Parts: sequence; C-alpha cells; structure tokens
Amino acid sequence: MRNSSILLTAMAVFFTTAGCGRDATSESGGVAEESAPAPDEAASASASSNNGAADEKRWFISAANPYAAEAGAEILRQGGSAVDAAVATATVLGLVEPQSSGLGGGAFLLHYDPATGALETYNGREKAPISATPDRFLTETGEPMNFYDAVASGLSVGVPGAVRMYALAHDDHGALAWNKLFDPAIRLSDDGFKVSPRMNMLLDRFPRLRATPEAAAYFYDENGSPREVGYLLKNPEYAQTLRVIAEHGPDAFYEGAIAEAIVDAVNSASISGDMTMQDMADYTALKQAPVCAGYRAYEICSMAPPSSGGVTTLQILAMLEPFDLAAAGAHTAPALHLLFEASKLAYADRNQYLADNLALADKGGLSPEEVIAGLLNPAYLEARAALIDATSAATDVTAGDPSAHAIETGAGEWSGLGADASPEPPSTTHYTIVDGEGRVVSTTATVEFAFGSHLMAAGMILNNELTDFSFLPVRDGKPVANAVAPGKRPRSSMSPVIAFDDDGDFWAALGSPGGPAIIGYVAKTLIALIDWEMSLQDAIDLPNAVYPRGSAILEENGFNTQTRADLMTLGHEITERALTSGVHAVRVNPDGSYEGGADPRREGVWLTGVVDK
Repeated sequence: MRNSSILLTAMAVFFTTAGCGRDATSESGGVAEESAPAPDEAASASASSNNGAADEKRWFISAANPYAAEAGAEILRQGGSAVDAAVATATVLGLVEPQSSGLGGGAFLLHYDPATGALETYNGREKAPISATPDRFLTETGEPMNFYDAVASGLSVGVPGAVRMYALAHDDHGALAWNKLFDPAIRLSDDGFKVSPRMNMLLDRFPRLRATPEAAAYFYDENGSPREVGYLLKNPEYAQTLRVIAEHGPDAFYEGAIAEAIVDAVNSASISGDMTMQDMADYTALKQAPVCAGYRAYEICSMAPPSSGGVTTLQILAMLEPFDLAAAGAHTAPALHLLFEASKLAYADRNQYLADNLALADKGGLSPEEVIAGLLNPAYLEARAALIDATSAATDVTAGDPSAHAIETGAGEWSGLGADASPEPPSTTHYTIVDGEGRVVSTTATVEFAFGSHLMAAGMILNNELTDFSFLPVRDGKPVANAVAPGKRPRSSMSPVIAFDDDGDFWAALGSPGGPAIIGYVAKTLIALIDWEMSLQDAIDLPNAVYPRGSAILEENGFNTQTRADLMTLGHEITERALTSGVHAVRVNPDGSYEGGADPRREGVWLTGVVDK
C-alpha cells in the first residue's frame, strides 16, 4: 500500500507501494525548454513527444503564468528538487498572478518520491485568529454580512500558511539552499514584469480594490485606470520581504517587521480584524496522510480535510464506477447526467460533514479519520450510487448517513450537523512539477477571492480565506461543521491530485483553481483521461460541466443544442456561463515519456528540459 495511514479505496481496489518504475530521463514536451515562450507572452501548450537521451535527467513544470513556469525551470535546471522549484514558482506567482495566490495566503502540496514510494501531503491552510467567534460574519440583527463587505475587510484575513508549509516541505525534500529559491522572484520584483491581459482584465473588474490605498497605488495609475497590458510593474517592497525570508528563514515572516505589517493592515482596515502577533507566531503547517481511492485501474490520491476536494472528488468517481461512461461517450447527455447526479450526492455530503475535522475532533466531534472512512466506505458509496437514476434527474438530494453502513460511530454524530452556508467564489492557482529524480509535486494555492481581501502588506496581497467558513454557524437548529472557531482552518475545495497506475507507478498529477467548481474540473479531467482515453491537453480543453451549487452549469459555447435539450429532458435546469478552470498537469505515457498540459482558459504554459551537468 501507499505509504499512508489513511489509504482507502472506494471500490475495494488496492495497489502496491512500488516506486515509480518509469525512466524519468525521458518525457514529452509541449513547450520545450529550447522553444519556451517569452515570459510576457500569454500562451498555452499543446502536447508533443520529446524523448531525451538515456543518461539525461529531465524535468517538467506546468504553471499558470510563463514567468512562474520559467522560475521553477531555472531551479530544476540547477538540479533542484520538485519542492525547491515549487518555492520559486509560488513566490513568482504571488508577484505576477496576485489575484490568485501568494505568500499572504495558503496552499496544499502533495509530494511523491519514487525512490521510497512515499506520498505525503502538506497543509498550509490559513487559520482563524484565536479571538474569532462563530458569529464573525453576522450582522447585529443576526443576518449574514454582505459577502463583498466581508471580503474587503480585516475580518476575512486568516493567518497565512504558505511560507510555513513550503519551509516544512523544503526541510523534508529540499536539494538546494533555501535562500537560493527566492532569486527569480526577487529579480522580477526589482526589475519588473509585464502586466498580463488577465491581470489587467481583473483589475478593471473589481472596483473595490481601488478603495485600498496600497493596492490603488500599486495596481492603478494616477487616474484610477488599471496598469495597462505590457506595463512594467515593479514591487521593491515585495523584493525586500523575499530577501528577509530568504536570509532569515520562515520565522522572519511570522515574527518581526513582516508580521507587524500584516497585523497592522488587518487591524487598520475600514472594517477591522482582530489578528495579533501571537496569532502569527503560533501558526504551524501540518503534514497529513493523503486520501486515496481506486477508480477503474488507477489509484487517485488527494488532500484530506480541511480540504473537501479530495474526499468529494473520490466520492464522485466511486459513484460513477458502476456506470459505463466509455460506452456513454465523451460529454454526451447520458454521461453528463451521470456526472451531475453523482456530483449532487457528493456535494450534499461535503456541505454537511467536511470541514476542519481535526478542530471538530478536539471538541468531541468526529475525527478526520472517522469522517474519511465513513464517506469513502465502499458499502456507503454503493448505497449512494444506487440512488442514481440513469433516466431522470433527482429533485431532492440530501446528505447521506454513513453510520448506517458499519461505521463505528454513533448515528447522532452524523445526523446532528447542519448544511454549510459559505459563498465560495472562484479563484486560486495550480502548478505541477517533476524534477530530474522523478519526484513529483502537485500544489493548489490561493488567496481566495480575486486579489484576496484587497488588503496589502509588505508588498503582498492578503487572503480573505475566512469567508470560506460558513456565515451561518447554526442552520435549521443544527451546528454547522464549517463554522468559524478560534484557530480553526476554513474548509477548502482545493483538490491537488497525484495518481498511480495498476502497477503502483506514478501516472499523473493535476489540479485546478475555481472555487467549489475545482472538484468538478478535476473529476472531468480524470474521467476524460481514463474513460474517454483522451490526450492530456484534450482532456483539459474539454468544455467544463459542473454541479457545485444546486444546478447544472455548462461552459458557455461548449455544448451543442441537442445535448442541452437532452439534459433538460432528463430533468436538469441548465445554466451556461464562463467556467474558467486552470488545470495544469503531467501524465506518464506508456513509453515512459511525459505528456504535459496547460489550461488555455488562463495564461499557463508547460516547460521541459534537462538538468545541467
């Protein structure tokens, strides 16, 4: 079995712990190192084969911005590990894609080492201040705050977790010195980077950002217009923050001047927060066992709670296992109907049971192990799958009761919770890395909403992760698992994946941004790869179809009239709109080469090359 204490299979399919048997010295390349795009070009790559010599150590990276992909590549060329490259990639993403992630936010990181067969996950999710209470986002009349008022406030900012998480992973798997990993981001911050079309578009879309003086001065000109596409934007304050962290380590982020700047920004906001220097100093990142389950001939692994993404994705796949999606056909109405019905059931469970279950266990609730075991119990999932009618959409879907299926916990512990009420807007970023030794990183990172809380400190956007908590701490007279509590981590939808083939070898790594739709984007990509046997890029390009919030959503201009009509005949209410996934991925081909993919809906690229000798 995989080196994990929470290894589960939804369909009773188990796999070995054999290390990666593929030759990591050869892979495919869509945007090869020699033909990489200039960093100011917004491009997405298409897959092609590019096998190297047998004695070469080749690397791979796919990320949401060319500057970030090149930063990771710079580290990988030097023989840096996948985690080393992750630090360089993350620090550049925080500069060039601040609408999505940064050191002022958090992340989840999966790491696989083929030499040992060990799969580990790192939890850098933000935490609520110790003074936080369940009524944090309620008005004086007991009603939920206006969402945007809550976002653009100090109340929304969680203690950032990214720096501690990357440092913890580097302690375990770093190959280069910590201080060397910040060079690309420092250089770009000092010399400047060209504003991308996506950043420019989003700056124009969120007028509240202009109301924050620091953000207004940085992102807009003297007339209040967004920095133009191609504008050379410099951030010397961020460069100084990075120099301090590089020289003095992660403690310099959580204590001293940087921490003071974060706390001051939070507590001096127009709607002030309550973060303290002690909250910053007390933050710890966690190592957790992954959650894994079988789907067809593959083992799919992801994050445990407080990410809901791993369990929910595995539930969707498990409930689809009895159905022949290959025969139904790629993205036909019958196939989409089954996907929607499984998603309804899985999201209903997610909204009731998944949260920071470690914090809940400390107060007498179900432990993370109990929740995962219950929701991924094969008998329970079989019973849930039996509720799917292939000919008609269900109209009333509620959370199930895993305790009715031989789970060693009381039924009251499962039935005593109310459904979540958190808005969960789409945002976030994902990157995937393989180093010259075949070690793999799959990371999803975020500041939550676009440009987070809109607050800036030490050159960084600060997150608004606490709005991922349920605004209602009690619903229908029952406590909500994802309610605010002191020191608690808000529930996430982030679903970084590392998957293995039936020999136990590394097969693929992927993930996506997109709020609660992340789960659907990841599930769609896996189904397209496994059931519909698509290339990786074709699987990513396939129009998105998700069911995150009570109705089916189709990507606009992605489906023909007949498919839409057939879905409505099956009983689905259809909404069509932009579904901006950001899947960045790698897959191992049968010949051992790598196949890359980058989502054309964003500005990502994938690069590959050889470790310098």
